[in-house]
Amino acid sequence: MTVRRDWRDWSCDVSVVVSASVDVELAESIVRQVMDDVSQACSRFRPDSELSIVASQLPGGADVSELLARLVRSALDVAALTEGDVDPTLGSALRAVGYDRDLSELPTAVPGEQIDPRVTVVTRRTPGWTRVMLEQRRLRVPADLALDLGATAKAIAVDLAAERVATRLGCSVLVNIGGDLKTSGAPLPGGWQVLVQDLAADPAQQVSVGEGAAIATSSTQRRTWAQGGYLRHHILDPRSGLPVEPVWRSVSVAAGDCLLANAYSTASIVRGHAAVSWLEGSGVSARLVDRAGRVITTGSWPTEVSQAHLVVVGDV
Repeated sequence: MTVRRDWRDWSCDVSVVVSASVDVELAESIVRQVMDDVSQACSRFRPDSELSIVASQLPGGADVSELLARLVRSALDVAALTEGDVDPTLGSALRAVGYDRDLSELPTAVPGEQIDPRVTVVTRRTPGWTRVMLEQRRLRVPADLALDLGATAKAIAVDLAAERVATRLGCSVLVNIGGDLKTSGAPLPGGWQVLVQDLAADPAQQVSVGEGAAIATSSTQRRTWAQGGYLRHHILDPRSGLPVEPVWRSVSVAAGDCLLANAYSTASIVRGHAAVSWLEGSGVSARLVDRAGRVITTGSWPTEVSQAHLVVVGDV
C-alpha cells in the first residue's frame, strides 16, 4: 500500500508517493523544500534568485553557492553529452520567443497555430555552453549569453528530492515533477507501476520500474504559448534559437537517474528523426511518439504489443 500527495508548482504537476506507513505530509514538505532551494538558486523568473542577483557580475566572474555551481556543472555535462543539443545558454533566445515569465502568465496557444519558420533568433559560430567557465564555485558567463537551467535543474530536483525523502524517512518513494520521475529507497513489492503518457489522447503504456530508477519525458505539446499568432514551445534548437520542429510529440527515456534520462529525452526532441539511431547506438531505453501517434521504442524499452511491462533501467 502507498499514499500520495499531488500539487502544482513550477507550472507542473508534482507528486510524491510513499509507503503507507510513512508520514506523507513530511515527504511532501521535503520535496517542496528541495524545489524551493533549486528555484532560489537558479530561477530566471525570480528577481531574488541567486542567478538573477549575480547576473550582472558573471561576465567578470562571480563566486556562487555550492548548489548553483552543481546545477551549472550538471548542465554543462549534459551539453557535452548531447553535443550541445541541450544548451544551458539559451536564456536570451527563450525570452526572444516570449518565454520571459512563468508559463502560467503567458498567452495561451490556440489550436492550429503553427511554429513560425521564418525568424532566426540565434546564429552562433561557437556553441554558447563551451564559453561558460566554472572552476570550483567561480562562474563566468560572457555578457552576450544568459543561462537557462530549467530542464536539467528540474531533473536534478527530482533526483535530490527522491534521495532525500528515502534517506530521511527510510522508505520507498517515487517523486514526479512535470513528467520526470525517480524512485528511491527499499524495493517496492511488484515495482512501481507507472503510466507513460503525455496528453490524454496520446498512446499510453504501463511500465514497472524498480528502486533507483528514473524516467524522464520531454514533450512538444506541453509548456506551449502563443506569440504573434504563432505557437511556441520551450525546447529550442540551439542553432536557430527557435522551438524545434515537433517531429516527436514526446520522448520518454529510462535511466539510472533523472538528469541522464532528461538529457537523452530533451536531446531526442532536438535531433528529430536522427534521434532513433542515436538512442539505439547509445544503448538507451526510450519510447518515442511521433506526430501521428505512432510509437517507436529503443533499447530494452518494451514494445507496445509485448505485454512485458518492465523497463530495465541503469546507467546508460
